[in-house]
Parts: sequence; structure tokens; C-alpha cells
Amino acid sequence: MPSCDDPVPDLIAAAAAAGVERVVTIGCGRKQGEQAVALAESHPEVYAAVGVHPVDAGRGRWRDCDVDWLRDLAAHEKVVAIGEAGLDYFHDRTTPDDQPRAFRAQGELAADLGMPLVIHTRDAADDTMVILREMGLTDVVLHCFSIPEYLDEALDRGWTISLAGPVTFPKNTPLRDVVPRIPAGRLMVETDAPYLAPVPMRGKRNQPAYVAHTLACVAELRGDALADLDAATSATAARVFGW
Repeated sequence: MPSCDDPVPDLIAAAAAAGVERVVTIGCGRKQGEQAVALAESHPEVYAAVGVHPVDAGRGRWRDCDVDWLRDLAAHEKVVAIGEAGLDYFHDRTTPDDQPRAFRAQGELAADLGMPLVIHTRDAADDTMVILREMGLTDVVLHCFSIPEYLDEALDRGWTISLAGPVTFPKNTPLRDVVPRIPAGRLMVETDAPYLAPVPMRGKRNQPAYVAHTLACVAELRGDALADLDAATSATAARVFGW
């Protein structure tokens, strides 16, 4: 949420007006992680996830000792997950060599702490799956889910599917086609704010309140009653994040 334009209290108020009861803000890197934890401390509706994003890891910012500060931050009672971790081959400025090392280290930390691992993967689906298989993790959230070709395996492995704004894009047929196959108990919706605002807010700076648009789209794609899917995805989030 600190990356969104509006003041945090305004964002929280708008989210509450849209029916959002809890928010997980991601802290990528040590500074953002500390900010996310401080934000969660200040607002009862806000929780935090902490990790090192693969793009940052690929810029040579990952050091093995980063696990130590991650572990310290993760001990806070408002931290509910490790991540975003994973692989991102989209950005030319990254150096992929360090990404798998950071990915594995964060996966091991999540397993050691008994916390879910939030996965970011972009243009790296096959390699991401290879590492996840190697680690054998079951408490995994596929954030901003974009790999429908791996849906069946993800479900077989017990992972949680989190859908963001791209599922509302009419031309995103491969993703939209698999939405009805995701069990409601394994499904969450998110914003990835301030990025990827859903239709009808596409092109605007995203914010937590806009998750209501994603929920409505997913309910329509599934043929679910909006209230039923709202309750189901909220229950999934409560199970995954332990609140």
C-alpha cells in the first residue's frame, strides 16, 4: 500500500467501503519489509508478507545473510507469509543466476517457520515449477496466477491459487477458461496494487478496494453467487494466512 498514491488511511477506508476486511501488504526487500511491518502494526486490518523479490535478487542484491533479517521480520505477529519469492526472466536488467538461490533460501525459511510462501513467476514458469517440485512445499500461494497450464499440478500439490486483475482482461482467454475449475476452497482474489488494476479500472493506479471488481469477474466466470464466492475466498485467506 505505501506504493499507492492515496494516504494509507484513505486506502483502508475505501477498501472497507468495498467490503474488504483484511489486507496483506508485501514488503519486498529489507526497507520495504520494515515499512510493511510498521504499517501492519499501525492498522489492525493490515498484515504483512516479507521477502526478496526475484528482480531484486537478480540485481545482485541477494546475500545469504538476508535470511537472518527475513527471519527476524517474520517473527512479528502481523507477518503472515514469506514472499514474493520466485523467478522473473522478463526484465533484461536482472541477472537470473542469483534468483534460484534466493528462491530456494526463502522457500526453506518458509518451511522452517511453517509459513506460506508467496510465489512470483514471470516468463519463468517451467523453472519455477522445477524448483517448487524440488523443495516439495505444500503451503504455497501462486500470486497473480498466470500459469494456467500448471493449474492441475498446482491443485494436486495443495497450493492456493490467487487471481488478480489480469483475470478481468477479456483477451486473457487461457486464464479465464480455467477459473471454473479452481475449487473455491483453494481460491483467493487480490489486487497486486498498485499494479494491474482490474477492468473497469484498468489504466488507473490500483488499490485494495478494486479487488471487488476482480471478485465480481471471477464470480461471473464461475457462475457463482457473489456473496458465496466472497465468503469462500475470505475463508481461504483466513486458512492460508491464519487470521
